[in-house]
Amino acid sequence: MRLFLDTHVLLCWISDDPRIGSHRQSLLRNSNNHVLVSIVSLWEVAIKAQAGKLAADVREILDGLEQDGFDCLGISVAHLVALTNLPRRHKDPFDHLLIAQATAENATLMSEDRWMPSYPVPIVSCSA
Repeated sequence: MRLFLDTHVLLCWISDDPRIGSHRQSLLRNSNNHVLVSIVSLWEVAIKAQAGKLAADVREILDGLEQDGFDCLGISVAHLVALTNLPRRHKDPFDHLLIAQATAENATLMSEDRWMPSYPVPIVSCSA
């Protein structure tokens, strides 16, 4: 399975937050699954850290991703094309691009965001 992490799931994972749940942890630890983290999430973390809304270090996150065998995904033309075809159901531009990337990558989005299920992308909820 190709799993694509929403930013808040990434933050839960790297901080060992129990809200991620044991089932989701097992999915992320399963070496048969390909885990993708978007540069968009790291951009969002950097912006929030700079604004003082989040205590996080992007370099440490990148090191952790590499250690865990997760792949960092840049933004491609295919992602932007998918973005142009995405319905606008809420206003978060980070979410829109993450959804577009997950769609273009044929990945399952791991998210708890209440808006995500209203988009045409498979979702693995973190609280189920």
